[in-house]
Amino acid sequence: VLAESLADLRSPLAPVVEPGEEILFRGPRISEQVFRRLRRGEFRVDAELDLHGLKAEQARTELRSFIAAALAEGLRVVRVIHGKGLRSGNRGPVLRSMVNDTLQRLAAVLAFASAREVDGGSGACLVLLQRPARATGKRGN
Repeated sequence: VLAESLADLRSPLAPVVEPGEEILFRGPRISEQVFRRLRRGEFRVDAELDLHGLKAEQARTELRSFIAAALAEGLRVVRVIHGKGLRSGNRGPVLRSMVNDTLQRLAAVLAFASAREVDGGSGACLVLLQRPARATGKRGN
């Protein structure tokens, strides 16, 4: 996961986000219908990470570790709470921008979208992860 996040796997990345803006990403393997369901919050959230109060690099490390652990556990949809960036001043929403950038660089992330208002709105996002690879082999009789 670390190597993928450092590599520029998907270019160009989405532009820097402003306070109050949604973050959205849909990879080529995800249909518009599935993406719409993710945006509506129709999937069960399997785990959650709250990045409030962390500095950007510490939050990036936590995010990478969280995604790696979620993949190892076979989780499908996770919520990342990054905050709205209202106290970031002129720098804008630092954690939201970092989350947007980092998630787009991870091949295991199929799509993500800001949460519904009731679930955190532009201060959180739902992330759709790839399914774990199935072991190949035949069942015995």
